[in-house]
Amino acid sequence: MTRLPPWLKTRLGAGPAYNTLKGLSRGKGLNTVCAEARCPNAGECWSGGTAAFMLLGSVCTRSCRFCAVTASVKPQPPDTDEPRKLAESVCALGLRYAVLTAVCRDDLDDQGAGHVAACIRAVRERSPLTRIEFLSQDFRGDESLLGIVLGAGPEVFGHNLETVERLTPRVRDPRSGYRQSLAVLRAAKRIKPGLRTKSSLLLGLGETQEEVLRSMEDLLEAGVDALTLGQYLRPTSARRHLPVAEFLAPERFERYGRRARELGFAHVSSGPFVRSSYRAAELFLEGQVHCGAAAG
Repeated sequence: MTRLPPWLKTRLGAGPAYNTLKGLSRGKGLNTVCAEARCPNAGECWSGGTAAFMLLGSVCTRSCRFCAVTASVKPQPPDTDEPRKLAESVCALGLRYAVLTAVCRDDLDDQGAGHVAACIRAVRERSPLTRIEFLSQDFRGDESLLGIVLGAGPEVFGHNLETVERLTPRVRDPRSGYRQSLAVLRAAKRIKPGLRTKSSLLLGLGETQEEVLRSMEDLLEAGVDALTLGQYLRPTSARRHLPVAEFLAPERFERYGRRARELGFAHVSSGPFVRSSYRAAELFLEGQVHCGAAAG
């Protein structure tokens, strides 16, 4: 088994906020990307009272080779009560900023767009001052489905490029695509002018510096405002999960972060443990907001 370098050691979560969030997610049958994707920041974020909720179940119809989420051709039907459970949990936690993401559901006629929109609206109604970020799948490039989600009113729309163009066929599911992802990010800006968009790259999969910089330029051309850069960590030793090609030192992440800012990204977070939703509120949240009166 590959030994991790010293800078990739992290602590487990603890404390009241961590236990509250863990209990709520289990009690209401909600999934968090923190747990399902084995995020290395679960301890830090949960202890701070922040989490990314994963909608449409815990099983994905795609099988990307970097991802820990379970894959199946035909997952269970979505929980029709999930919007209510989610909204209640966001309010119970007093979240000022909620990150929502979803598994891919290619088995559904609308790929889950209607369900996601219902979840966003439910949070909006129950907690009107909570800002919402949605980290989206690509909906296979269908802009009408993208419009359904954006019509529900998330303040931030994220869609991850994941890796450089050369490595995309090896890293991502065949139904995904480098150019398709850029088109989705570009379309989001066109459908909802003024929307803040973000994307992410996982490094250490065998990419070159030149390829990383080219991906940054492509994302900027697509109108992306915020970029996160993090270290790829192999979820399991299963054959479907790619081995780590390289562990980048923190100094290299710092250099990439500086370069991204120089190129023109409004917000950049770059480091070994950084993930799409890592400290998302710090990037976009301004002012103090609370759950609305309906929370009581």
